[in-house]
This record gives sequence, C-alpha cells and structure tokens, in this order.
Amino acid sequence: MAALKESDLRLFVDSVSRYFDVTSRIAPEITSAFLGVGTLPSHDFNGIVSFSGRFIGHVIVSLPAAALKELLLIQRETDLSRANLLDAVGEIANTLAGNARKALGKDLEISVPTVVHGRSGSETRTRQHPYVITFRWNTYPGMVCVDLAEVA
Repeated sequence: MAALKESDLRLFVDSVSRYFDVTSRIAPEITSAFLGVGTLPSHDFNGIVSFSGRFIGHVIVSLPAAALKELLLIQRETDLSRANLLDAVGEIANTLAGNARKALGKDLEISVPTVVHGRSGSETRTRQHPYVITFRWNTYPGMVCVDLAEVA
C-alpha cells in the first residue's frame, strides 16, 4: 500500500481550517502534524469515518466537550446534550470525509460516521504510523488522525 502524498495530507489540514472558519468565523491554529506512534492523542468526543476503494482506512476527528458546546452555541444551537455533541463531532468527520472524496476521487467510498464518547485511539490501524494533525480552535485543542493508505 502506498503512502499518502503531501498534497493529500494538505487537503485535511485545509479542510479542518475551512470547516471551523466557515462554521464559526474563527480559524483554527494548526499546532502540529506528525506521524503517530503508540497511543494517539484524543479527546472525549470522536467522529470516525472509514474509507474503502482507492484508499482504505479511516479518519478520526477528536474534540473535547467544551469545544463542541461552544461550536453549537455559535451556530445558535441550544441543545447541548451528549447526543447532540456526538452528532456535531460526527458531522465534522463527515464534512472532512466529503472534502477528501472531492480531492481523492469520486470512487472513494466513505462510511456513515461512527461516533464515540470517551477516549479513542486504540482502533485497528491501517498504517503503522498514521498522520496526526493537532489544532487549537477558540482556545480548545483538537485532533484529526488520518490513517489512510492508497491501494496499489
């Protein structure tokens, strides 16, 4: 399986920036991008989208509850229940996956987001060292794990 190209990874960084800038008018600061080893950093709410087709693997979006509540309030949503926070992180993951499909090809199959409350990071990995992008949005930390490989 082939590794992603730098331009493929850049699309995820750009998607994270665009998502928060468009939905909240507050652009995130990308704090690091690195190859993950061992246990990956994660937060309480996680949205996971799986990919198949030309690329296989998954993308995880991980945010703390406070960030999701703030994002919902900015969007004038007053239901800050756990279920709504899970929906919000799932929607972010789904948006990033949709952007990936536009850039990586329409034949890319994406799953419905799976949402998890609680620390995530022990999923089965496609790559030994997935790509991890950390960011800070409106004082809150966040993480996107890109665990994709191109099928040769």
